[in-house]
This record gives sequence, structure tokens and C-alpha cells, in this order.
Amino acid sequence: QVQLVESGGGLVQAGASLRLSCAASELTFSSYVMAWFRQAPEKEREFAAVINWDSSVTYYADSVKGRFTISRDNAKNTVYLQMNRLKPEDTAVYYCAARPTPNGVWLGVTDYGFWGQGTQVTVSS
Repeated sequence: QVQLVESGGGLVQAGASLRLSCAASELTFSSYVMAWFRQAPEKEREFAAVINWDSSVTYYADSVKGRFTISRDNAKNTVYLQMNRLKPEDTAVYYCAARPTPNGVWLGVTDYGFWGQGTQVTVSS
């Protein structure tokens, strides 16, 4: 059973930084595309960032481009989301997702079959 466990969320002020982590287990991590999504209150879950198996390809939503960086460490089975210059509109539950294919830029919620439980990020103004 694939398991994804996010950590690193919290309450910060606007302009601050946070780094989210997602530890994966029970999968061949380097065979998976990994992504981060987020869901704000009363809104649909939306794509934030994606990374392919060897980190050669990354892609970001326009709303986070230039502020967020996705990375992965295949030796540690972990994917990260470095979030800088946070804004109140970044407030959401952040979810890690995995797709069992090594390549491709997958942007839809339905493109991913494995999800973590989420970690709350709250940015105050």
C-alpha cells in the first residue's frame, strides 16, 4: 500500500518561507511522477507543481511560479516544496500526489492515484 506523508505546514506571516516534505513508502519512488496540489476552504483542489523522476522536468501553476520550487531526493523517497514570499492567498491544505509513471507533466487531480493526508499552510496578512 503506497503511503505518502506530508509535513512542514504551519502558520506564518506574509512574506515568510516554508518547506513542505512528503515522505513516500511502499513504492519504487524513482518510477513515479510526484506533484503538489492545494485546496483552499470552499474551493476545489488545484495543481501547484510537478516533477518527473529525475528532476529534469518541473512545471508550476502560474500562481506559484517564481516563488515555489519543487524538488525530490530519490535516495530518501521524499519530495519537497520550497515556498517563498508566501501570500495570504496561498493559505490551503497542501497535498502530495504520486502517479506511477516516470515522466510527463500531469496537471489534473484525476491524473494521480495516490495522495497524502495533507498539511495545513496558513499565511496571515
